[in-house]
Amino acid sequence: MNLKTKTLVNISLLAAITAVLSQIALPIPFTPVPINLATLGVFLCGSILGAKYGALSQIVYVLLGLIGLPVFSGFSSGAGILMGPTGGYIIGYVFVALCTGLLTDKLPKKFSYYIVSMAIGLMVCYAFGTVWFMYLTKASLGKALTACIIPFIPGDIFKIIVASIVTARLRKSSFFVFQ
Repeated sequence: MNLKTKTLVNISLLAAITAVLSQIALPIPFTPVPINLATLGVFLCGSILGAKYGALSQIVYVLLGLIGLPVFSGFSSGAGILMGPTGGYIIGYVFVALCTGLLTDKLPKKFSYYIVSMAIGLMVCYAFGTVWFMYLTKASLGKALTACIIPFIPGDIFKIIVASIVTARLRKSSFFVFQ
């Protein structure tokens, strides 16, 4: 794969943005899954870089955490985090960026379509994370929804709106690579 310097910078920049946004977190007492801004970064990766490079930026993010750099929420890292109750969400980020990027690339470049693309991407994140959480904790679907999805919906709606606004503005910029 021959990537231009500008493309590598964009992939790295958005992986770093995800890492920084992951640190802005609020723990919830009844669930091991914190509220954080990581998905805002993931939405931006997919919608700004497109499917391939957005997913690649999240692969970089996951690999950085896997090798021990403290990029996951709470400045955590390592395989233990990926194998823990939040691991499904983190691995899901790659597919969220891919899905959001595919839809953003294919749909008209309008604010409302950015929202739709990111909402579908969010469902992918919920699916990966919740299935993994249920597998690890042996929780029922109802308990998993209560712990892993319902408390996050208002914040996720806010993140989608913010990411859509940022995407609409940045897509007009010549700095980022678009597919």
